[in-house]
Amino acid sequence: MAIIIKEFSDRTSLVEELAGQIGKLLKEGISTSGRASIALSGGSTPVALFERLSLLDISWKDVDVTLVDERWVEATDEDSNERLVRNHLLQNKAAAANFIGMKSSAVTASAGEKGCEKQLQNISRPFNVLVLGLGGDGHTASLFPCAEKLAAATEMDSGRTCMALAPLTAPHERMSLTLPVILDSRQLFLHITGQEKKDILNKALGDGPLEAMPIRFVLKQQLTPLTVYWSP
Repeated sequence: MAIIIKEFSDRTSLVEELAGQIGKLLKEGISTSGRASIALSGGSTPVALFERLSLLDISWKDVDVTLVDERWVEATDEDSNERLVRNHLLQNKAAAANFIGMKSSAVTASAGEKGCEKQLQNISRPFNVLVLGLGGDGHTASLFPCAEKLAAATEMDSGRTCMALAPLTAPHERMSLTLPVILDSRQLFLHITGQEKKDILNKALGDGPLEAMPIRFVLKQQLTPLTVYWSP
């Protein structure tokens, strides 16, 4: 399955088109099934996208929003992806959306796995849309090359929805959707900006072990359509 790579001259143009595509897919999902679902990644890159999505004129009350991964911190913490989504997406028209987070009162992400799995069962799959980011080490979601449980989290027959991972090179224990659940989407988007991320993408598209740059598990799969959106 060929990867589509779309390049834009500026981030505003990228956000406008990507938000439009996401809105179209969510509308189609609502029209077909009565509800639609979207899973989102954190970081600074998607903030403008979230804010643009929040203004889209779609039936947000029929949209389930969840996360691709989450740092095991309180939802009020600056590092929380839930906080990012609540502050920048679940506003304006999108305030009506149904948000299902990953973080619970469990002390550790490992202790919270079963509860998170149960929580995520409330979202119908396949996801209509899933948006990924890309880290400097080639990780995506919380599938870090240094994570001890990377092999388990990328096992396609695991039957697991989410898994706790503890990267050696980044703070906080994490909860992440597993690879089979990430790929259980009608459409994947990889949203990246800047020359550095473009260089990392090009390296990942080259030869090498999948686990060395876990984004390769997504780039080199044949199950789910993937479109890359990039701007300087």
